[in-house]
Amino acid sequence: MIEKEQSAPPGVVSGELEDLCAAVPRMAARAGQGLEERYYVRLAEESLEHCGKKADLRPEAKALEGEVQRELDSLRRSARHLAQAYQSLALTEDELSARLRDMHKSRDRRWYAPNPPANAAIDLKEAKLGHFAQGVGLYKILLICFVGSFCGVVIEMLWCILKYGRVESRAGLVYGPFNLLYGAGAALLTLALYKYRNRGFLWSFTGGFVVGSVLEYVCSWAQEALLGSRSWDYTGMPLNLNGRICLVYSVFWGVLGVLWIKDLYPRMAKWILKIPNRVGKPLTWALTAFLIFNAVVSCVAVGRWAARVAGDPASGPFWEFIDQRFTDQRMRRIFANMTFGE
Repeated sequence: MIEKEQSAPPGVVSGELEDLCAAVPRMAARAGQGLEERYYVRLAEESLEHCGKKADLRPEAKALEGEVQRELDSLRRSARHLAQAYQSLALTEDELSARLRDMHKSRDRRWYAPNPPANAAIDLKEAKLGHFAQGVGLYKILLICFVGSFCGVVIEMLWCILKYGRVESRAGLVYGPFNLLYGAGAALLTLALYKYRNRGFLWSFTGGFVVGSVLEYVCSWAQEALLGSRSWDYTGMPLNLNGRICLVYSVFWGVLGVLWIKDLYPRMAKWILKIPNRVGKPLTWALTAFLIFNAVVSCVAVGRWAARVAGDPASGPFWEFIDQRFTDQRMRRIFANMTFGE
């Protein structure tokens, strides 16, 4: 008889479940012992009886085979149930542990700024206020896209200063320090990882790795297909795919996924909560309209720039206006890293 292991006092909610799970190994051991006693010797005897013979099985042997097959089916179903239970309990443990860790982290204060609020605290406050940008609704995603487009450019410009000692534009649009790649990345990361905001780091890393890599590849391909230009090329990097993505930057996307959903998103959501409901919706639509207009003008300007590089003259007053408004010098200053194919 297997003795019960010594353990800590059970939890209030999960104590009964813990007792049941603790009994499962004993039940499995007893089942194994019972199967051994009932079938192992009989199977060995039938094996000896028919060893080297091609005769049909006796009725007793057929009956034994049917019994064993039913036991096997039952064991397989039990194994599937246990696997499902293990997966469910592992996910529950992961989420409860993450929520406890987030609570501890939100109470600390770093030397440069307070730690971010827990995602669970953001969820609770949004629900209590009935906020216009609650959850991952349209307004929240549009605001995140706008802020991400701006913050991404600022961060990359600071990185350029630290790495190269010079200020260099990292903008992706002609008006203002905005880059829709960062905005789209922030929005997609939020949509992809929101479900796992109260889970462990592995979920966030995996989601960021996959979403960031796909986004970067699609944006690079679309830019080259539509505009004939490329803003980045990883051909010289190890483990790259067509120069559009590479393992190093995909890992960076994974780290960014963790940083985003555990740190940056709750900070941003906290500030979005400060926007009153009466002004939140019109403000969101105004900012979105600006980004759309900015993106359309940028596509027209870059397309015409590519045509000028290819030696195509302006075909009318509109394109002459574009040439005057967005000269080669201005475009090179805005899109410092953009290159055009042959």
